[in-house]
Amino acid sequence: MLTPFLTHGWSSSPERLASAAAVTLGFAVLARAVRGVNLSGALAGGLACFALFAGIGPAAFIALATLFVMTWVSTRLGYRRKLALGLAERREGRNAWQVLANLAVTALASIVFSATGNRIWLVAAAAALAEAATDTVASEIGQYRGAEARLITTGERVPAGTDGGITIPGTIAGLAAGLVMTAVATVGGMLLPSECWIAVAAGFAGMLIDSILGATLQRRGWISNQTVNLLSTLAAAALAYALAMVA
Repeated sequence: MLTPFLTHGWSSSPERLASAAAVTLGFAVLARAVRGVNLSGALAGGLACFALFAGIGPAAFIALATLFVMTWVSTRLGYRRKLALGLAERREGRNAWQVLANLAVTALASIVFSATGNRIWLVAAAAALAEAATDTVASEIGQYRGAEARLITTGERVPAGTDGGITIPGTIAGLAAGLVMTAVATVGGMLLPSECWIAVAAGFAGMLIDSILGATLQRRGWISNQTVNLLSTLAAAALAYALAMVA
């Protein structure tokens, strides 16, 4: 079992709390300025950013910023083609529900770590970020690189962008994004080198769970895409927590 930290969270002084608030405000304004999010998305992203920065520290913010950059770039690759296919994100950016679907679990894990000092929650937070990066990049690159995908449950050929559809280029790009996210978290001190494989594996597994949920429940209209994303990040965090407990 992993050894808990002796301290509970990064923002142990008013000065650090003020720094977290200032960085959060700047990040939210920048994200809105480049149209990565709309106004509600900027507010939701700001709350998640503050929870990560105040609870874990600069390493978590850098990981979050890396996720934002990868999401922003992959979303805009082949934008015209995606727009013609009806798959493109809105030009004004992601809204609050889309942002929270990807970041709520990570933010919650950060808060729990801040309260308990147990670094297993750091692994869970990193895994949730890795899943968000893996899934988003896999989906966007899959739509950009190919016209067809295969349904994860049956192997049936379906148009790119179909709920539950996966592509080889998208899967490879998604795995690479998860590796980058984990590397950033490790270099920043959020993860130990021995924990890297947990975040990568849990993030990739979460992406597969996302596709399975998309091919089954979402295609039937039982749950929304935001719910799928939330459940997938939750699954990745839960798997990482379980693996860290026995590692």
